[in-house]
Amino acid sequence: MRLLSNLLAKFIQHGTLHLTDADGGIHEFGGKGPGPAVRARLHDRALHTKLFLNPELHAGEAYMNGTFTFEDGSSVEDLLLLFSINRSGLGAHASQKFVRQLWRGLKRWHQANPVGVAAVNARSHYDLSTDLYRLFLDEGLNYSCAMFLDPESETLEQAQRNKLVRATAKLRLQPGMSVAEIGSGWGSLAIHIAQTTGARVVAINVSPEQIRIARDRAKQTGVDHLIEFRELDYRALQGRFDRVVSVGMMEHVGIGHFDEYFRKIRELLTTDGYAFVHCIGRMSPPGTTGPFFRKYIFPGGYVPALSEVFAATEHAGLWVADMEVLRLHYYYTIRHWRERFAANRARAAALYDERFCRMWEFYLCAAELGFLNGSNMVFQLLLSTARDAVPIVRDFMVDDARAMAQLRSANVD
Repeated sequence: MRLLSNLLAKFIQHGTLHLTDADGGIHEFGGKGPGPAVRARLHDRALHTKLFLNPELHAGEAYMNGTFTFEDGSSVEDLLLLFSINRSGLGAHASQKFVRQLWRGLKRWHQANPVGVAAVNARSHYDLSTDLYRLFLDEGLNYSCAMFLDPESETLEQAQRNKLVRATAKLRLQPGMSVAEIGSGWGSLAIHIAQTTGARVVAINVSPEQIRIARDRAKQTGVDHLIEFRELDYRALQGRFDRVVSVGMMEHVGIGHFDEYFRKIRELLTTDGYAFVHCIGRMSPPGTTGPFFRKYIFPGGYVPALSEVFAATEHAGLWVADMEVLRLHYYYTIRHWRERFAANRARAAALYDERFCRMWEFYLCAAELGFLNGSNMVFQLLLSTARDAVPIVRDFMVDDARAMAQLRSANVD
C-alpha cells in the first residue's frame, strides 16, 4: 500500500479521497482544495500494486469486477470527477511518466487498423445489441456529438436534429448530387440528407448490425431508393462523389492510417467537390488512447491532436476550407446519455449483466468528464482539392441551416 499511498498523496490535491485498503487500513488523501469527497474501499490486496502501476486501467477493471466499491453515498461518477480535476498531478508522477512513455512507444501498434482488423475492432463496439443503444441514444440513434443551441432547455432529440441540419447545410446539396458517407452508423445522416435534399447517398459501414437497422429505417422513411448501404471498409470504396461525409469515423482510423484516410477522401471527390469531416479531437499535443478505453471500449481507436490532423491533410494535398470547433457540446450530449443509461440500467443488465453495466457506466462517466475537464473537443472540417469549391464566405452554412429549420417547422405546423 506504500507505493499507492505515495502516488495518491501527490496526485490528489483538490477534493478528498477516503480509502479503506484491502487489509482494513484507512487512508485520507487530498483536502488542499475544493472538490468532491469520495469514500471507497478496495477488496483485493493485488490492487495496492495494480493501481500504483496503472490506475487508469485497473480502477475501471476493479469497479467492473466489484473489487473497488464506494460507500456512504459516493459513486463512480464522484471518483472520476475527483480524477478529472486532479489529472495533471497524476501525469506528473514519475511512475506515470514512465507508463505514458511506454504507451507512446506502442502507439502505432495499439492503433494498427489494417483491413480486416479495423472491422473486428469496430464490431466489438457497434455490433452490441441495438436495444442497448436505444436505452440511451435519441430516437434517431445518433451516436456522435449533438449541437445544443440552448443546453439547459433543449432535449437530446432536438440537439441531434440541430447537428443533422447544421451538417447538411454545410454540404450545400442539390437533388441528384452524389454523396459518399464513410461510417454511416444507424443511417440517420444519410436518411436526413436524402429526405431534405434529394441527393443520392452511398453509405458504407463495417458493422452488419448497423447496416441492417439503417436499411430498415431508410425503407420505413421512404428514401431507400436514394440510399445504398454497403458493408465495406472505407479503403475499398470506389467512384467519384460530389461530397464525402465522415461523422465519428476518423477516431477509429488510427494514427498510422491518417494519410491513407485523407488520400482516400481526395480520391473519392470530384474536381469541384468537397468533404465534411466530424471528429473528436484534443487541444493538447499528440497523446495516446487511455488503457481502459483501448481494452474495453474502442480497441484501435485514437483521438487525434489537430497537429496530426493538419499534417495528414497537407500530405494529401487538401485545402482546409473551413473548420469549426465544438467544445462543450459533447459534454452535454454524453451527460444526456449517462443519465438515460442510469434510468434504464435494469434493462441494460437484463440484456447483458451487472459487470457490463459497470463497464458502461465507467465509460460514459469518463468520456463525459473528458469534455468538461479534459482536453477533448470536436472539430468539423470542410476539405477540398480546389481552393474555391467551398464558398469563400462561411455565412452560407448558417443561412442554409436556419432556412432548413424554418422549413421543417413550417411542415410540422
